[in-house]
Amino acid sequence: MYNWERVLHLLWHHRNYIIIIVTPLVFLPLPLVYPSSEARCGYAIILMALYWCTECMPLAVTALLPVILFPMMGIMKGGDVSIEYLKDSNMLFIGGLLVAIAVEHWNLHKRIALRVLLLVGVRPSLLMIGFMSVSAFLSMWISNTATTAMMLPIAHAVLQQLKDTETQANERDLQTQDADNHAFELEVQTKLETINERDTQDPVYVHDTQREFREKAIEAKYDLLTKGMSLSVCYSASIGGTATLTGTTPNLILKGQMDEIFPNNTDVINFASWFGFCFPSMVLMLVLAWFWLHFMFLGFNLKKSFGCGEKSESDRAAYTVMKVEYKKLGRIKFAEVAVLVLFILLVLLWFTREPGFMPGWATVLFNKDAAFVTDGTVAILMSSLFFVIPSQLPFSNYGYTNEGKRIKAPPALLTWNVVHERMPWNIVLLLGGGFALAAGSEASNLSKWLGENLSPLQNIPPFAISLVLSLLIATFTECSSNTATTTLFLPILASMAQNIKLHPLYVMLPCTIAASLAFMLPVATPPNAIAFSFGNLKVLDMLIHK
Repeated sequence: MYNWERVLHLLWHHRNYIIIIVTPLVFLPLPLVYPSSEARCGYAIILMALYWCTECMPLAVTALLPVILFPMMGIMKGGDVSIEYLKDSNMLFIGGLLVAIAVEHWNLHKRIALRVLLLVGVRPSLLMIGFMSVSAFLSMWISNTATTAMMLPIAHAVLQQLKDTETQANERDLQTQDADNHAFELEVQTKLETINERDTQDPVYVHDTQREFREKAIEAKYDLLTKGMSLSVCYSASIGGTATLTGTTPNLILKGQMDEIFPNNTDVINFASWFGFCFPSMVLMLVLAWFWLHFMFLGFNLKKSFGCGEKSESDRAAYTVMKVEYKKLGRIKFAEVAVLVLFILLVLLWFTREPGFMPGWATVLFNKDAAFVTDGTVAILMSSLFFVIPSQLPFSNYGYTNEGKRIKAPPALLTWNVVHERMPWNIVLLLGGGFALAAGSEASNLSKWLGENLSPLQNIPPFAISLVLSLLIATFTECSSNTATTTLFLPILASMAQNIKLHPLYVMLPCTIAASLAFMLPVATPPNAIAFSFGNLKVLDMLIHK
């Protein structure tokens, strides 16, 4: 038995190597028995899907497999595959991330968050609304992970201050009660002496029991509130990312796949059209999530949760904590103003490039004959300015280095060292891998074969198809990266939609949004994992309150 345990432990610790070697051998009969381009492409997709799901190799390395497999299997030329790894969607992703890095680098996101929270207040319901709305707004522009990592420590500091203040107030109440009711307690003590010997030895037994009961009640109250606030932050960060095209990676994958599979789609998915469709649904999901979390953690007593009348001492103390955090940021700097101006300008240019209801600036100036200027062009243009504009006003006092030397010229708003540290280059390769898979499926006619075999779905109502597929994607993404999930499924869904005479976006769009809503498990998304570690959560808490 001992030897078997050792063998199992050994296999478990080496499982990644076993999966890497065994998986290609297990599915090798597929291209050998059916020597067609469809079977060969299917073999490559199955291999990548299992590698992505098990993460036996880094996701970005798995995304590079088409560069090896497609040319060797005679599906696509090596040069054609490589071109797929740097499309317009990748440029849009890089430009959006550069803006997000600049916002994070100068702590502009923290200033915005604390300012809004100071306006909202610290009553339980208001606090949850404040943290959820701020998290959702920030995750529209910066990564969901960065939003959650920044917001959770603030939430926990505020809740800890509320708890400490309530505990101190409770202690003062007990001391006052002890002084006022001293005579009554002596009478109670006399009666208890005849009942229990322990009370004779401990004259303050009743008082201590009351203190212990109140302390446990406060502990339980704030433990539940901490769980609720942690979940509200990570859920709203995931929900907020669905509102903008650059908010989360699956959105960009959908745009890239649409441009790849349907090259003549007249730019149906751009920043303005995505925002116009998804922002209202994001607000609706956020409101529903708030109601659900409020019911689970704060109850239905909205009057008590929102609070009425003057602020209590604990409210004022928690408000002071946020005010101190805000003051630590100091006066607003020139760099923060410059980043904010560039950010607002970028969003305005995105919205007005091709608004749909009227000719945009890009149509009037550049896109008269063809779509020369895209959202990616605008993103790279504006993000390049971060490397040009100085972080301090010219000819001002630039300060001194750590060695005491005078700084002769200020650095730019962004430097390449900052970008290199924070840019997730692996996602760029992951996006490219998805586009390469889609191109390989088209070149090998695998998309056509899949669509023909899924044609019986034409007899099912479209809404039922969309609902079932969204549930399937939402379940699958709980145990797999949402990026890998959308990369894997979207080309298949596009082929299916074409063959059953259904608009591709009717199934692709809800499935893309569903891939971002992984709330059940800590491993489903980085925000879930951060909340799990911060909020003393159990897996059961996430399953029940999803």
